[in-house]
Amino acid sequence: MKKIIFILLFLVLSLFAKIDINSADAKTLASIKGVGEKKAEAIVEYRQKNGKFTTIDDVVKVKGIGDKLLEVIKQEAEVK
Repeated sequence: MKKIIFILLFLVLSLFAKIDINSADAKTLASIKGVGEKKAEAIVEYRQKNGKFTTIDDVVKVKGIGDKLLEVIKQEAEVK
């Protein structure tokens, strides 16, 4: 019984886990509301050229991502 509870707890917590923009692939980044495939690819490309993001706010340096989308991204993503 404890094992089942642990598995259910893990699954529930996984649903609320934020995406790390420094390690996520384009497919995972595209799952963030408002990002989509092209912006996700732009995030990965920016990261490859410039290195890891220091803060979540740095994602606005990626072409096509502004302050409005940043607020949405902050709810679903993080920098580790």
